[in-house]
Amino acid sequence: MHGFPKVLEITKTEITTMKTTRAKFSVKPVCACAALLCAGVSMHASAQSSVTLYGVVDNAFAYSSNQGGHSNTYINSGALLASKFGLYGTEDLGGGNTALFRLESGINAATGAQSKSGYMFNRQAYVGLSNTNYGQVILGRAYTPYFQYVASLGPTNVLTGAVGAHPGDVDALDTTLRMQNSITYTLPVFGGLQAGVQYGLGEQAGSISNGSSVSAGLRYDYQGFGWGVGYTRLKNLADNTTANKTASFGNVGDFAINSPVNAGYASADSAQLIATAARYTFGKAMVGLNYSNVQYKPGAFSSFTQSATFNTVGVIATYDLTPAFRWAVGYSYTAEKARNGITSPAKYNQFTMEQLYSLSKRTAFYAIQGYQRASGQRLANGAIVDAVASVGDSQNGTPSNGRSQFVGMVGVRHSF
Repeated sequence: MHGFPKVLEITKTEITTMKTTRAKFSVKPVCACAALLCAGVSMHASAQSSVTLYGVVDNAFAYSSNQGGHSNTYINSGALLASKFGLYGTEDLGGGNTALFRLESGINAATGAQSKSGYMFNRQAYVGLSNTNYGQVILGRAYTPYFQYVASLGPTNVLTGAVGAHPGDVDALDTTLRMQNSITYTLPVFGGLQAGVQYGLGEQAGSISNGSSVSAGLRYDYQGFGWGVGYTRLKNLADNTTANKTASFGNVGDFAINSPVNAGYASADSAQLIATAARYTFGKAMVGLNYSNVQYKPGAFSSFTQSATFNTVGVIATYDLTPAFRWAVGYSYTAEKARNGITSPAKYNQFTMEQLYSLSKRTAFYAIQGYQRASGQRLANGAIVDAVASVGDSQNGTPSNGRSQFVGMVGVRHSF
Protein backbone atom coordinates (compact mmCIF):
# COMPACT_ATOMS: atom_id res chain seq x y z
CA MET A 1 0.00 0.00 0.00
CA HIS A 2 2.58 2.48 1.07
CA GLY A 3 6.15 3.44 0.50
CA PHE A 4 7.73 5.86 -1.87
CA PRO A 5 9.73 5.65 -5.05
CA LYS A 6 13.28 6.86 -5.41
CA VAL A 7 12.73 10.49 -4.39
CA LEU A 8 10.46 9.53 -1.51
CA GLU A 9 10.69 5.81 -0.77
CA ILE A 10 14.38 5.16 -0.51
CA THR A 11 14.57 7.72 2.26
CA LYS A 12 12.27 5.49 4.33
CA THR A 13 13.97 2.19 3.46
CA GLU A 14 17.55 1.42 4.40
CA ILE A 15 19.12 -0.52 1.54
CA THR A 16 22.20 -2.56 0.99
CA THR A 17 24.16 -1.54 -2.09
CA MET A 18 26.23 -3.99 -4.01
CA LYS A 19 28.48 -1.90 -6.20
CA THR A 20 30.38 -3.46 -9.06
CA THR A 21 33.07 -1.56 -10.89
CA ARG A 22 34.45 -2.88 -14.12
CA ALA A 23 38.08 -3.82 -13.69
CA LYS A 24 40.74 -1.53 -15.12
CA PHE A 25 43.29 -3.35 -17.18
CA SER A 26 47.01 -2.59 -16.93
CA VAL A 27 49.32 -4.47 -19.30
CA LYS A 28 52.96 -3.74 -20.08
CA PRO A 29 53.06 -2.55 -23.64
CA VAL A 30 54.74 -4.95 -26.01
CA CYS A 31 54.16 -2.70 -28.95
CA ALA A 32 52.36 0.52 -29.73
CA CYS A 33 49.25 -1.31 -30.94
CA ALA A 34 49.00 -3.30 -27.73
CA ALA A 35 49.38 -0.13 -25.66
CA LEU A 36 46.61 1.61 -27.58
CA LEU A 37 44.38 -1.43 -27.24
CA CYS A 38 44.91 -1.58 -23.48
CA ALA A 39 44.25 2.15 -23.15
CA GLY A 40 40.98 1.77 -25.06
CA VAL A 41 39.85 -1.08 -22.85
CA SER A 42 40.72 0.89 -19.71
CA MET A 43 38.71 3.93 -20.81
CA HIS A 44 35.66 1.79 -21.58
CA ALA A 45 35.92 -0.06 -18.29
CA SER A 46 36.10 3.08 -16.15
CA ALA A 47 32.32 3.61 -16.18
CA GLN A 48 30.70 2.54 -12.91
CA SER A 49 27.47 0.61 -12.53
CA SER A 50 25.57 -0.42 -9.41
CA VAL A 51 22.60 -2.63 -8.65
CA THR A 52 20.76 -2.28 -5.34
CA LEU A 53 18.61 -4.99 -3.84
CA TYR A 54 16.12 -3.52 -1.35
CA GLY A 55 12.87 -4.38 0.31
CA VAL A 56 10.60 -4.50 3.34
CA VAL A 57 8.95 -7.31 5.28
CA ASP A 58 6.10 -6.00 7.43
CA ASN A 59 3.40 -7.96 9.26
CA ALA A 60 0.94 -6.92 11.96
CA PHE A 61 -1.67 -8.53 14.16
CA ALA A 62 -4.88 -6.60 13.44
CA TYR A 63 -8.31 -6.14 15.01
CA SER A 64 -11.37 -4.60 13.40
CA SER A 65 -14.47 -3.83 15.44
CA ASN A 66 -16.85 -4.30 12.51
CA GLN A 67 -16.36 -6.03 9.18
CA GLY A 68 -19.79 -6.53 7.67
CA GLY A 69 -21.36 -6.66 11.11
CA HIS A 70 -18.78 -8.77 12.96
CA SER A 71 -15.47 -8.09 14.70
CA ASN A 72 -12.40 -9.81 13.31
CA THR A 73 -8.74 -10.55 14.06
CA TYR A 74 -6.25 -11.26 11.28
CA ILE A 75 -2.67 -10.79 10.06
CA ASN A 76 -2.19 -7.70 7.90
CA SER A 77 0.83 -7.48 5.62
CA GLY A 78 2.30 -4.05 4.95
CA ALA A 79 0.42 -2.16 7.65
CA LEU A 80 3.29 0.28 8.28
CA LEU A 81 5.26 -0.04 5.03
CA ALA A 82 4.28 -2.16 2.04
CA SER A 83 5.99 -5.56 2.02
CA LYS A 84 8.04 -5.64 -1.16
CA PHE A 85 11.38 -6.30 -2.80
CA GLY A 86 13.03 -4.58 -5.71
CA LEU A 87 16.10 -3.93 -7.81
CA TYR A 88 17.35 -0.45 -8.60
CA GLY A 89 20.28 -0.03 -10.95
CA THR A 90 22.33 2.81 -12.40
CA GLU A 91 25.23 3.18 -14.81
CA ASP A 92 27.40 6.27 -15.05
CA LEU A 93 27.59 7.15 -18.76
CA GLY A 94 29.86 10.14 -18.23
CA GLY A 95 29.22 13.83 -18.87
CA GLY A 96 26.57 13.97 -16.13
CA ASN A 97 24.49 11.24 -17.81
CA THR A 98 23.18 8.17 -15.99
CA ALA A 99 21.18 5.17 -17.19
CA LEU A 100 18.77 3.73 -14.62
CA PHE A 101 16.13 1.08 -14.08
CA ARG A 102 13.80 -0.16 -11.33
CA LEU A 103 11.89 -3.43 -10.94
CA GLU A 104 9.73 -3.65 -7.80
CA SER A 105 7.23 -6.24 -6.67
CA GLY A 106 4.76 -6.04 -3.80
CA ILE A 107 4.17 -9.18 -1.76
CA ASN A 108 1.84 -10.39 0.96
CA ALA A 109 4.32 -11.35 3.67
CA ALA A 110 1.58 -13.21 5.56
CA THR A 111 0.90 -15.64 2.70
CA GLY A 112 3.80 -15.28 0.28
CA ALA A 113 1.48 -14.27 -2.55
CA GLN A 114 1.95 -11.30 -4.85
CA SER A 115 0.10 -8.20 -3.67
CA LYS A 116 -1.43 -7.87 -7.14
CA SER A 117 -1.86 -10.98 -9.26
CA GLY A 118 -0.95 -10.95 -12.92
CA TYR A 119 2.08 -8.70 -12.45
CA MET A 120 5.57 -9.97 -11.71
CA PHE A 121 6.66 -6.42 -10.86
CA ASN A 122 3.33 -5.00 -9.76
CA ARG A 123 4.61 -1.83 -8.08
CA GLN A 124 7.14 -0.36 -10.51
CA ALA A 125 8.92 -1.38 -13.70
CA TYR A 126 10.76 1.26 -15.71
CA VAL A 127 13.98 2.23 -17.46
CA GLY A 128 15.29 5.70 -18.19
CA LEU A 129 18.05 8.27 -18.51
CA SER A 130 19.07 11.09 -16.19
CA ASN A 131 21.18 14.19 -16.75
CA THR A 132 22.39 16.50 -13.99
CA ASN A 133 21.46 19.61 -16.01
CA TYR A 134 18.33 18.52 -17.89
CA GLY A 135 16.53 16.13 -15.57
CA GLN A 136 15.26 12.60 -15.89
CA VAL A 137 13.04 10.66 -18.30
CA ILE A 138 11.68 7.18 -17.52
CA LEU A 139 9.45 4.80 -19.49
CA GLY A 140 7.22 2.12 -17.98
CA ARG A 141 5.06 1.55 -14.91
CA ALA A 142 5.65 4.31 -12.37
CA TYR A 143 4.12 6.49 -9.68
CA THR A 144 2.55 9.78 -10.68
CA PRO A 145 4.12 13.19 -9.90
CA TYR A 146 0.84 13.88 -8.09
CA PHE A 147 1.72 11.13 -5.65
CA GLN A 148 5.45 11.80 -5.47
CA TYR A 149 5.23 15.46 -4.54
CA VAL A 150 2.06 15.56 -2.41
CA ALA A 151 1.83 12.19 -0.68
CA SER A 152 5.30 12.56 0.81
CA LEU A 153 3.92 15.53 2.79
CA GLY A 154 0.48 14.05 3.41
CA PRO A 155 -1.02 11.61 5.90
CA THR A 156 0.24 8.28 4.54
CA ASN A 157 3.90 9.19 4.96
CA VAL A 158 3.25 9.98 8.63
CA LEU A 159 0.25 7.80 9.50
CA THR A 160 0.43 4.57 7.55
CA GLY A 161 -2.22 4.16 4.84
CA ALA A 162 -3.73 1.18 6.64
CA VAL A 163 -5.49 3.68 8.91
CA GLY A 164 -4.10 7.09 7.92
CA ALA A 165 -5.19 7.23 4.28
CA HIS A 166 -8.20 9.44 3.72
CA PRO A 167 -11.39 7.31 3.77
CA GLY A 168 -11.22 4.69 1.02
CA ASP A 169 -8.07 6.44 -0.28
CA VAL A 170 -10.54 8.47 -2.30
CA ASP A 171 -7.80 10.93 -3.36
CA ALA A 172 -5.15 8.27 -4.14
CA LEU A 173 -2.57 9.74 -1.75
CA ASP A 174 -1.63 6.25 -0.64
CA THR A 175 0.50 4.14 -3.02
CA THR A 176 -2.43 2.84 -5.05
CA LEU A 177 -2.09 5.10 -8.10
CA ARG A 178 0.52 3.94 -10.61
CA MET A 179 0.54 4.47 -14.36
CA GLN A 180 1.68 1.81 -16.78
CA ASN A 181 2.82 2.48 -20.35
CA SER A 182 3.79 5.95 -19.17
CA ILE A 183 6.43 8.57 -19.92
CA THR A 184 7.59 10.62 -16.93
CA TYR A 185 9.85 13.66 -17.04
CA THR A 186 11.32 15.13 -13.86
CA LEU A 187 13.15 18.45 -13.74
CA PRO A 188 16.42 18.69 -11.82
CA VAL A 189 16.09 20.10 -8.31
CA PHE A 190 16.63 23.86 -8.31
CA GLY A 191 16.81 25.88 -5.10
CA GLY A 192 14.56 23.45 -3.23
CA LEU A 193 12.04 23.28 -6.09
CA GLN A 194 11.12 19.97 -7.75
CA ALA A 195 8.61 19.34 -10.55
CA GLY A 196 7.52 16.56 -12.88
CA VAL A 197 4.97 15.62 -15.53
CA GLN A 198 3.68 12.26 -16.72
CA TYR A 199 1.61 11.00 -19.63
CA GLY A 200 0.11 7.52 -19.70
CA LEU A 201 -0.58 6.27 -23.21
CA GLY A 202 -4.01 4.89 -24.03
CA GLU A 203 -2.56 2.80 -26.88
CA GLN A 204 -5.88 2.31 -28.68
CA ALA A 205 -5.63 2.47 -32.45
CA GLY A 206 -7.99 5.09 -33.84
CA SER A 207 -8.57 6.70 -30.45
CA ILE A 208 -5.24 7.00 -28.69
CA SER A 209 -6.60 9.28 -25.96
CA ASN A 210 -8.97 6.59 -24.63
CA GLY A 211 -7.62 5.18 -21.39
CA SER A 212 -4.88 7.81 -21.23
CA SER A 213 -3.81 9.78 -18.19
CA VAL A 214 -1.90 12.93 -17.37
CA SER A 215 -0.32 13.98 -14.10
CA ALA A 216 1.81 16.86 -12.86
CA GLY A 217 3.29 17.79 -9.52
CA LEU A 218 5.47 20.40 -7.85
CA ARG A 219 7.21 20.53 -4.48
CA TYR A 220 9.18 23.20 -2.65
CA ASP A 221 11.36 22.69 0.43
CA TYR A 222 13.06 25.35 2.52
CA GLN A 223 14.67 24.44 5.83
CA GLY A 224 11.91 22.90 7.97
CA PHE A 225 9.09 23.83 5.57
CA GLY A 226 7.75 21.70 2.71
CA TRP A 227 4.85 22.28 0.33
CA GLY A 228 3.54 20.25 -2.61
CA VAL A 229 0.69 20.40 -5.12
CA GLY A 230 -0.43 17.83 -7.69
CA TYR A 231 -2.94 17.18 -10.45
CA THR A 232 -4.06 13.96 -12.15
CA ARG A 233 -6.67 13.31 -14.82
CA LEU A 234 -7.72 9.79 -15.81
CA LYS A 235 -9.70 9.37 -19.03
CA ASN A 236 -12.09 6.52 -19.84
CA LEU A 237 -11.80 4.71 -16.53
CA ALA A 238 -14.17 2.05 -17.82
CA ASP A 239 -15.32 0.82 -21.22
CA ASN A 240 -17.67 3.58 -22.37
CA THR A 241 -18.73 1.90 -25.59
CA THR A 242 -21.22 -0.66 -24.28
CA ALA A 243 -23.93 -0.85 -21.68
CA ASN A 244 -21.92 -3.60 -19.99
CA LYS A 245 -19.61 -1.03 -18.47
CA THR A 246 -16.80 -2.45 -16.35
CA ALA A 247 -14.19 -0.75 -14.21
CA SER A 248 -11.21 -1.64 -16.39
CA PHE A 249 -9.52 1.73 -15.80
CA GLY A 250 -7.97 1.92 -19.27
CA ASN A 251 -4.19 1.90 -18.96
CA VAL A 252 -4.19 3.01 -15.34
CA GLY A 253 -2.20 0.49 -13.36
CA ASP A 254 -4.05 0.91 -10.05
CA PHE A 255 -6.77 3.25 -8.87
CA ALA A 256 -8.68 2.71 -5.63
CA ILE A 257 -12.38 2.87 -6.44
CA ASN A 258 -13.50 -0.23 -4.55
CA SER A 259 -14.44 1.19 -1.15
CA PRO A 260 -17.99 2.06 -0.06
CA VAL A 261 -16.89 5.71 -0.14
CA ASN A 262 -16.53 5.86 -3.93
CA ALA A 263 -17.52 2.46 -5.38
CA GLY A 264 -20.81 3.97 -6.54
CA TYR A 265 -18.81 5.84 -9.19
CA ALA A 266 -16.78 2.90 -10.55
CA SER A 267 -18.63 3.41 -13.84
CA ALA A 268 -17.22 6.93 -14.19
CA ASP A 269 -15.91 7.96 -17.59
CA SER A 270 -13.10 10.06 -16.09
CA ALA A 271 -11.69 11.24 -12.79
CA GLN A 272 -9.86 14.41 -11.80
CA LEU A 273 -7.73 14.64 -8.66
CA ILE A 274 -6.22 17.82 -7.19
CA ALA A 275 -4.34 17.82 -3.90
CA THR A 276 -1.98 19.98 -1.89
CA ALA A 277 -0.11 19.44 1.38
CA ALA A 278 2.31 21.36 3.56
CA ARG A 279 4.16 20.66 6.74
CA TYR A 280 6.64 22.35 9.06
CA THR A 281 9.22 20.65 11.26
CA PHE A 282 10.61 22.39 14.31
CA GLY A 283 12.76 20.66 16.89
CA LYS A 284 11.22 17.30 17.77
CA ALA A 285 7.78 18.17 16.37
CA MET A 286 6.09 18.40 12.97
CA VAL A 287 2.66 19.75 12.00
CA GLY A 288 1.00 19.52 8.59
CA LEU A 289 -2.13 20.36 6.62
CA ASN A 290 -3.53 18.71 3.50
CA TYR A 291 -6.47 19.18 1.16
CA SER A 292 -7.84 17.30 -1.85
CA ASN A 293 -10.65 17.66 -4.37
CA VAL A 294 -11.75 14.61 -6.38
CA GLN A 295 -14.35 14.58 -9.17
CA TYR A 296 -15.85 11.59 -10.97
CA LYS A 297 -17.52 12.47 -14.27
CA PRO A 298 -20.18 10.26 -15.88
CA GLY A 299 -20.20 8.86 -19.41
CA ALA A 300 -22.93 7.60 -21.71
CA PHE A 301 -23.44 4.34 -19.80
CA SER A 302 -22.50 5.38 -16.28
CA SER A 303 -24.84 4.44 -13.43
CA PHE A 304 -24.93 8.10 -12.31
CA THR A 305 -25.73 11.28 -14.25
CA GLN A 306 -24.06 14.18 -12.41
CA SER A 307 -20.42 14.70 -11.53
CA ALA A 308 -19.62 13.44 -8.04
CA THR A 309 -17.26 15.55 -5.90
CA PHE A 310 -15.39 14.73 -2.71
CA ASN A 311 -13.51 17.34 -0.66
CA THR A 312 -11.12 16.29 2.10
CA VAL A 313 -9.17 18.36 4.60
CA GLY A 314 -6.74 16.87 7.08
CA VAL A 315 -4.20 17.69 9.79
CA ILE A 316 -1.23 15.63 10.96
CA ALA A 317 1.40 15.96 13.70
CA THR A 318 4.34 14.00 15.05
CA TYR A 319 6.54 14.28 18.12
CA ASP A 320 9.78 12.44 18.89
CA LEU A 321 9.59 11.55 22.57
CA THR A 322 13.07 9.99 22.29
CA PRO A 323 15.42 9.40 19.33
CA ALA A 324 13.87 5.93 19.01
CA PHE A 325 10.20 6.59 19.87
CA ARG A 326 7.82 8.64 17.72
CA TRP A 327 4.14 9.44 18.26
CA ALA A 328 1.92 10.56 15.37
CA VAL A 329 -1.72 11.73 15.28
CA GLY A 330 -4.06 12.79 12.50
CA TYR A 331 -7.59 13.85 11.69
CA SER A 332 -9.41 14.11 8.37
CA TYR A 333 -12.86 15.23 7.26
CA THR A 334 -14.25 14.03 3.92
CA ALA A 335 -17.52 15.35 2.48
CA GLU A 336 -19.38 14.47 -0.70
CA LYS A 337 -21.42 17.11 -2.52
CA ALA A 338 -25.18 16.75 -2.87
CA ARG A 339 -25.60 15.31 -6.38
CA ASN A 340 -27.33 12.40 -8.16
CA GLY A 341 -30.45 12.58 -6.01
CA ILE A 342 -28.55 12.55 -2.71
CA THR A 343 -29.94 15.29 -0.47
CA SER A 344 -27.91 14.42 2.64
CA PRO A 345 -24.48 13.54 1.21
CA ALA A 346 -21.97 11.33 3.02
CA LYS A 347 -19.49 12.76 5.51
CA TYR A 348 -16.60 10.95 7.18
CA ASN A 349 -14.72 11.97 10.33
CA GLN A 350 -11.55 9.94 10.86
CA PHE A 351 -9.08 9.96 13.80
CA THR A 352 -5.76 8.09 13.64
CA MET A 353 -2.70 7.49 15.81
CA GLU A 354 0.64 5.72 15.40
CA GLN A 355 3.39 4.77 17.85
CA LEU A 356 6.74 3.69 16.39
CA TYR A 357 9.73 2.35 18.31
CA SER A 358 12.91 1.84 16.26
CA LEU A 359 15.20 -0.93 17.44
CA SER A 360 17.66 0.04 14.68
CA LYS A 361 17.64 1.89 11.39
CA ARG A 362 16.09 -1.17 9.76
CA THR A 363 13.86 -2.77 12.40
CA ALA A 364 10.92 -1.26 14.29
CA PHE A 365 7.92 -2.21 16.39
CA TYR A 366 4.74 -0.21 15.88
CA ALA A 367 1.12 0.18 16.89
CA ILE A 368 -1.54 2.00 14.87
CA GLN A 369 -5.16 2.88 15.62
CA GLY A 370 -7.94 4.35 13.52
CA TYR A 371 -11.55 5.29 14.19
CA GLN A 372 -14.05 6.56 11.64
CA ARG A 373 -17.57 7.89 11.97
CA ALA A 374 -19.76 8.12 8.85
CA SER A 375 -23.01 10.00 8.33
CA GLY A 376 -25.34 10.87 5.46
CA GLN A 377 -26.00 8.92 2.27
CA ARG A 378 -23.96 7.49 -0.59
CA LEU A 379 -24.50 5.88 -3.99
CA ALA A 380 -24.27 2.08 -4.35
CA ASN A 381 -25.11 0.34 -7.64
CA GLY A 382 -27.26 3.29 -8.64
CA ALA A 383 -29.24 3.25 -5.38
CA ILE A 384 -29.06 5.73 -2.51
CA VAL A 385 -28.09 4.03 0.77
CA ASP A 386 -26.67 5.02 4.15
CA ALA A 387 -22.95 5.74 4.31
CA VAL A 388 -20.87 3.19 6.25
CA ALA A 389 -17.47 3.52 7.89
CA SER A 390 -14.29 2.21 6.24
CA VAL A 391 -11.07 3.20 8.05
CA GLY A 392 -8.13 4.21 5.85
CA ASP A 393 -7.76 1.94 2.85
CA SER A 394 -6.99 -1.40 4.52
CA GLN A 395 -10.76 -1.90 5.00
CA ASN A 396 -11.84 -1.16 1.42
CA GLY A 397 -13.03 -4.72 0.94
CA THR A 398 -14.19 -5.19 4.55
CA PRO A 399 -16.13 -2.07 5.57
CA SER A 400 -18.41 -1.75 8.55
CA ASN A 401 -22.12 -2.39 8.09
CA GLY A 402 -22.83 0.64 10.26
CA ARG A 403 -21.78 4.19 10.94
CA SER A 404 -18.56 3.50 12.87
CA GLN A 405 -15.47 1.32 12.71
CA PHE A 406 -12.31 0.94 14.81
CA VAL A 407 -9.11 -0.70 13.57
CA GLY A 408 -6.01 -1.41 15.67
CA MET A 409 -2.77 -3.13 14.66
CA VAL A 410 0.50 -4.13 16.36
CA GLY A 411 3.38 -5.22 14.17
CA VAL A 412 7.05 -5.41 13.28
CA ARG A 413 8.81 -4.06 10.21
CA HIS A 414 12.24 -4.94 8.87
CA SER A 415 13.78 -3.27 5.82
CA PHE A 416 16.84 -4.31 3.88
